[in-house]
Amino acid sequence: MQGKCGLFFTSYKGEAQIFQSGFQKIMIVLLIMALCVAPFALNSYLVSVMNQIFIAVIAAVSLNLLTGMCGQISLGHGAFLGVGAYAAGQCTLHGVPFPLAILAGGLVTAMVGMVFGIPSLRLKGIYLAIATLAAQLVLEYFFLHGGALTGGSNGLLLESPQIFGFTFDTEGRMYFLLFFCAAMALLMVSNIMRSKHGRAFISIRDFYLSAEIVGVNLFWYKLIAFGVSSFLAGVAGGLWGHYTGYISAEQFNIGLSISYLAMVVIGGLGSVIGSVFGAIFITLLPEVLNGVANGLGAFFPDVTQYIVALREGVFGLVLILFLIYEPEGLAHRWKLIKAYWKLYPFAH
Repeated sequence: MQGKCGLFFTSYKGEAQIFQSGFQKIMIVLLIMALCVAPFALNSYLVSVMNQIFIAVIAAVSLNLLTGMCGQISLGHGAFLGVGAYAAGQCTLHGVPFPLAILAGGLVTAMVGMVFGIPSLRLKGIYLAIATLAAQLVLEYFFLHGGALTGGSNGLLLESPQIFGFTFDTEGRMYFLLFFCAAMALLMVSNIMRSKHGRAFISIRDFYLSAEIVGVNLFWYKLIAFGVSSFLAGVAGGLWGHYTGYISAEQFNIGLSISYLAMVVIGGLGSVIGSVFGAIFITLLPEVLNGVANGLGAFFPDVTQYIVALREGVFGLVLILFLIYEPEGLAHRWKLIKAYWKLYPFAH
């Protein structure tokens, strides 16, 4: 229950609630309302940026479930998005309704992810990372030489998604579809973390030997983590493919996997809200750099090309600075801010 000086719980069920106070529920309702109004107030460019953020949120929270919550490092997440994109794309090209195609893409990716997750029984840490990197390289090769399944170097052209005859052929229409999918992904992972499976994931991450001693089946739960994470990654990939209308092997390279890993590190490992913060930060960073380059280009015409060339360097520098000065991510900083204002003006 909520008191004048904080939150007090009389049961584990109350403490495990996603929104633990009336204030939090009111704020989330206001946030949803603001996001629903946003596409009508923003221009097409900003709506497209929001759409990219929604897709990144789904992919980031799926990787955070595997790496941040279960402790299984993955460098092949970008390729798993590609599996979902190609699988969902082939389904829609063969007449499968869009919602079923997205689910089929997620299920196919889940099976592929579980296959590559089998080495997690005996591999840990950097060795597991290398194994998932091998999965990334194998899948990249398949995307490029998959023949009719992937379109090879030509890729696949996809039409705008349709649901019950309604076509999502504009940025504004895609906004609501992607917003709904991102919200469902966050709700799904939040509920998983409140279940016995989520507690098993955390126990494996923190100390797997103790988890095994108390009866946690390490191999089974690691496979579940790979499966659920890959399923959400496949959904994100299917949405991305239908949003852009084109799928190619170059879109799902190792750079994409590193970007998603950076999202969960910067946002906060093991935090659902951290996945959102990380997705927003990494998606907006290139846009901010482009804005700075265009602004300075009006006064210094030659500086634009240098800023564009330094983009990757800035990305790496930002990641290093976060690891040094904010290793627990933006989610930790958000907790500190909330704790400060909760007791204001008596915070110390």
